[in-house]
Amino acid sequence: MIEQAVILCGGLGTRLGQLTAATPKPLLPVGGVPFLQILIQEIARSGVRNFLLLAGHHADQVVAFADTVADKLNLTINVEVAIEAGPAGTGGALYEAGSRLAESFLLLNGDSLLDLPLWQLDQLLAAQADAIGAIALREVADCGRYGKVELAGSRITSFAEKQTGAGAGMINGGVYLFRRSVLDYLQADCSLERDVLPVLAAQRRLFGRETRGFFIDIGLPETFNEAQNALVAHRQQPAVFFDRDGVLNLDHGHVGTAERFTWSKGAVEALRLVNELGYYAFVVTNQAGIAKGKYTVEDYWTLRDRIRAELAEAGAQIDDERFCPYHPEASVPEFRAQSPDRKPAPGMLLDLMARWPVERQGSFLIGDQETDLEAAAAAGLPAFRFAGGDLSAFVQSCIEQGRAGHDRHG
Repeated sequence: MIEQAVILCGGLGTRLGQLTAATPKPLLPVGGVPFLQILIQEIARSGVRNFLLLAGHHADQVVAFADTVADKLNLTINVEVAIEAGPAGTGGALYEAGSRLAESFLLLNGDSLLDLPLWQLDQLLAAQADAIGAIALREVADCGRYGKVELAGSRITSFAEKQTGAGAGMINGGVYLFRRSVLDYLQADCSLERDVLPVLAAQRRLFGRETRGFFIDIGLPETFNEAQNALVAHRQQPAVFFDRDGVLNLDHGHVGTAERFTWSKGAVEALRLVNELGYYAFVVTNQAGIAKGKYTVEDYWTLRDRIRAELAEAGAQIDDERFCPYHPEASVPEFRAQSPDRKPAPGMLLDLMARWPVERQGSFLIGDQETDLEAAAAAGLPAFRFAGGDLSAFVQSCIEQGRAGHDRHG
């Protein structure tokens, strides 16, 4: 599973004129929210928890943003900033931050978003022992502004220069998964696109994966304006809220460690189905075992990472989750409380709907206890009680029968 994302945030954004005179391009608002915040939230859907922002222009604003974004999103993520000593190009910025890079890391432009399952790049890179990088590719009607990418199978063979009238073709989508060995190809002042990628392609050490996912960049006034509607509309999706113990996994009683976790029949397939149909997949779970001292919060996070890694291998993901470790009769004093998050209270559902652009029409909850159904009702959502069997078939039937709203596929 990908653990680190590095985001290029240092460009001057001169094509946007006065918009970037006092604001770094990635922090420009889209739908009232900094674009970089949207980008981080979308990346975190795949389980990435460590972010490194490579800043230059108005770096102080990027630092201030990094200090608050985790709280704004209510995500358990670590966001750090590396500030360029001076303009050094995209490759130079990465070279300067070399000591802070993981053994493999995601690299993205801070002014564009390409919607794709990141596990696809992870699998592509892992399958090629000689690869240094895997790149998400996108077919566009006119690749002249971006430069055309040529492929032989999944190996990238060349990057053509930008040219007017280039016509339709495959372009670099600005999402890379690199091994740390890419540092051997970087210099203190260089361009990743001009100086590094063509060399790696010539050595046949780059691989590409085409995606037809939503793509937007905010680098031009017209595309920035387009993003205000297109990106906001794209992210407005219904959600399926899953209880965990007794729904996604068998409830052995206080499941807090990997050795006690067993997937329910069809659970992985159910999550993959929800992903493919364009629903957010959220988990909302009471975890009284923490309050009762059966396991710790750290144990919960360790199991969470194991769950996400298994889902990534199967081509599925949980987009976000909330858990409540509080109980009014807790044996651990710090967790002895009647929390508004503990079901049947709706706190966890309401928080997720506040942090994400959830479309209520079509959203629903699946639980196995009356408290789950009560929490959904209090949040104004329909709910369905899962009594066992194949969870994938159960979710499919909810959608097909129209009980859970309209199909958001495509």
